[in-house]
Amino acid sequence: MRIKLPHAPYIARKITIDLFNSGFIKFTSGTEPVTAVAQDILCADINKERALEERVKELLEQNESEIDFMQVDRKSMFWLIKKKLAKEFGVMLSYDDRYSSLSHEILQKLWKNNLIDYSVSENRVKNLIYSAIENYLKQYESIEDIVADRLENYKKKVIPGTDEYDLIFEKLYEEELSKRGMI
Repeated sequence: MRIKLPHAPYIARKITIDLFNSGFIKFTSGTEPVTAVAQDILCADINKERALEERVKELLEQNESEIDFMQVDRKSMFWLIKKKLAKEFGVMLSYDDRYSSLSHEILQKLWKNNLIDYSVSENRVKNLIYSAIENYLKQYESIEDIVADRLENYKKKVIPGTDEYDLIFEKLYEEELSKRGMI
């Protein structure tokens, strides 16, 4: 599953909470710097993929007449071009490989910046970070559904797409995450 930019802070907090609760990781500077490092790395990765997709869209627009003439499926062509350019942009398209790489990068930066210390294997800590990412992504859709249902039955009717709706949605979303121990 794909990580979206609005979810980066929540995933970063989930990583921090899981590391803190593991019992085998010691935080040397508190939790906030750990969350900040994880969020920065996640956001950088998301932005790399966005840049890749923008480039693919540009190429498709430049060759639109040829695509129409040859009756090529735009979605298929988008994916083919994205696959071709992914290495150039430093984007891994396999989510398992990508999350593993992100986990390793987060761990390395936390350790190099002396934000954490651990007495277990590096692989165990990396797997903990990987699991935090995976677990969040598995649960966020069901959480969004719960929040949408709660908004439908909200005491005051709010219109989707408005600032008020977005603020209430975010508040309820964070409540659900908190109930599940994810933030």
